[in-house]
Amino acid sequence: MVDNDVVSVRGKVIVVTGAFGLIGTEVCRAYLRNQAKVVVAGHNAGIVSGIAKGLEAEFDCENFLVCDLDVTSHSSIDRCLGMVVSRFGRVDVLVNNAAIDAKFDREGIGRNDSSRFEDYPIELVRKSLEVNLIGAVQMTQAVCKQMLRQDGGNIINVASSYSLVSPNQQLYDMGDGKVNYKPVDYVVSKSFMPNFTRYLATLYARDNIRCNAIAPHGVYAGHGEMFLENFSRLSPIGRMCEKNELDGPFLFLASEASSYMTGSVLVVDGGWTAW
Repeated sequence: MVDNDVVSVRGKVIVVTGAFGLIGTEVCRAYLRNQAKVVVAGHNAGIVSGIAKGLEAEFDCENFLVCDLDVTSHSSIDRCLGMVVSRFGRVDVLVNNAAIDAKFDREGIGRNDSSRFEDYPIELVRKSLEVNLIGAVQMTQAVCKQMLRQDGGNIINVASSYSLVSPNQQLYDMGDGKVNYKPVDYVVSKSFMPNFTRYLATLYARDNIRCNAIAPHGVYAGHGEMFLENFSRLSPIGRMCEKNELDGPFLFLASEASSYMTGSVLVVDGGWTAW
């Protein structure tokens, strides 16, 4: 039987980037429900107060901080971390979740650039690399300095099934005659996450800083009927992931239950990469 204290995140100061999106919002709430101190950090200044009010209705405002964070900006990172340390005194866990990703739910599908690889705009690749790759590196550099000052910490990188395998483009065929592709920018930028995780894990292991990654896939967010049919046909488990099914893996890696894990990629994909 597992000791509940081992899997606890009670009192841990956890910074989540990309916290205004689907996964970020869910993970922040899971940590708050389990009595962590959570920094809800996302890049949209116009909704910061609204998110704070929403959380205040459910959680003690002493246990969270909502801040606007642009991971591509050194000054924004420094400002946010300054607020965190001033408020909570330390950073126990960083969750690198900020990313640009083409969405294929009902709301997002019409906004994607549908170009195939040979015609895909290189400026969109640069934009994704700036956030998904360079932003993660810059944020982690800043947090590692704080973790070294406090003699330890824990980093959780959010990878993807597309960090491990190529997209099956059949998933994005909606049967309506329109061509859709999962674009190369997300695949390229997320592919660096597993080895970035291993780099950090081996570099900082003797400094009491652990680093692991989670690779989710197919989180349901109001997708259309054809997408769901495609996903069910192509996935071993036969359905998409409900967002709360990510709570356990994120809690586990943030807790002392994973104390002997570093440099690992925890795959949460319903078996997508298993065949």
